[in-house]
Amino acid sequence: MIANADPKANLSPYADEVRAAIDRVLASGRYILGPEVEAFEREFAAWLGATACITVANGTDAVELALRAVGLRGGEGVVLPANTVSATIAAVLAAGGVPVFCDVDPATMNLSAAKLRELLYSPRGAGVRAVVPVHLYGHPCAMVELATIAEAHGLLVVEDCAQAHGAAIGPRKAGTWGHAAAFSFYPTKNLAALGDGGAVVTGDPAIAERLRALRQYGWRERYVSSGDGGRNSRLDEIQAAVLRVRLRHLDAENLRRRQLAALYAAELADCGIVLPPQPNGETPVFHQYAVRTPGREQLRLWLEERGIVAQALYPVPLHRQPAFAQWAPSEAASLAECERCCAAVLSLPVHPALSEGDIRHVAAAVREWVAAGGR
Repeated sequence: MIANADPKANLSPYADEVRAAIDRVLASGRYILGPEVEAFEREFAAWLGATACITVANGTDAVELALRAVGLRGGEGVVLPANTVSATIAAVLAAGGVPVFCDVDPATMNLSAAKLRELLYSPRGAGVRAVVPVHLYGHPCAMVELATIAEAHGLLVVEDCAQAHGAAIGPRKAGTWGHAAAFSFYPTKNLAALGDGGAVVTGDPAIAERLRALRQYGWRERYVSSGDGGRNSRLDEIQAAVLRVRLRHLDAENLRRRQLAALYAAELADCGIVLPPQPNGETPVFHQYAVRTPGREQLRLWLEERGIVAQALYPVPLHRQPAFAQWAPSEAASLAECERCCAAVLSLPVHPALSEGDIRHVAAAVREWVAAGGR
C-alpha cells in the first residue's frame, strides 16, 4: 500500500531521538509551558526568521488567537478562500469575524491578488478588516502582491501556514509576511508532533504579549486575568520536545519532498492532467502533490484498486457546506475557480518515507488510467 501520508514511517528514522526527548521530559517533572516549550519557541522563530513564536494547542486555535491578538473585533469581515479546510473558517468565526469568501488563482489554487483587489472595491469589501491567505498544499501564496494590497487598504494579515512549514518566496519564509501567522503540527504535517499542536509567529512584540495572555486565561500575571480572559490553549512539553527533534530534520525532509515532486513532474509531463505549478521564485514544500482532473473520482478508484491511496482533499467548497452557506456570495460566478479546484483536485502520495520507485509506480498507474481513456 502506498499511502498519501504515513506519520509512523516518517517518524521512524528519528525514533531513538524522539524517545530520548520524551524520556527527558518525563524525568524533568515539567509537563506544561516548561523549558521544552520555551526552547522550541526560540528555535522555530529563529528557523523561520520571525521575532517571536507562541505555541498553542492546535492549528485552529492558532488562527483564532492570531486574529484576536492582531486586533480583529467582532463583526468585522475576514477574507479567506473557499477551497480550504473547515478549520480556517471555524477559527474566523470563533474569533468573532464575518467570513468573506474570495476566489483563487487558477494556477496556484491560492488566494488571488487580483480577485482580492476586485472584492475590496466592491460592496462586499466595505466591512473587511482582515485577510487570511492560506498557503494551500505547501505552495506559498503571492504574498508580495497580497501584502501590498492589504497595506493599501489598512488590512490585518494573518497567514494560515498549516501546510507550509518552510515554504518561501525568495529567501523569505511563509509566516513572516503578515502581522501574524498560524501553524499546525498535526501528525501528518511537514513539521509533525505526536498529537495536536500549533503555534503563532509574529514580528510584533505587542501581538506576542497578547498571544501569551490569550493562550492561558488572559494571564499576564499568574491567576489574574486581563482583557477578555483568553482560554486554555497550551502546547505540552512532550509535544514541544518531539517538535524540537523534528525541526532539526525539516529542511532535509522538505528537500526530499521537492525531489519527489520533481520526479512526479517528469513522469507525468504532458499526460493530460493538471500538475502543480512550476516554482517561479517560490520554494514550495509539497505538503500535498495536488493534481487536477475532471475524472478525479475515477482516477482515485483506479489507484485504490492498485494499492495506492490518493485523497480528494476538500471536495466541497466552504460556501457549499451547510454550516457556512449563509456566507456564500450572491454572485454565482465569483468563486468559480474555488469550485473548479474542489471538483478536480486529487492528492497523490508524496512524503519523505517514499522511494523513487514508489513515485514511478504511482505515476505509471496514472499514465495507464489516461491511456485507458481517463481524463
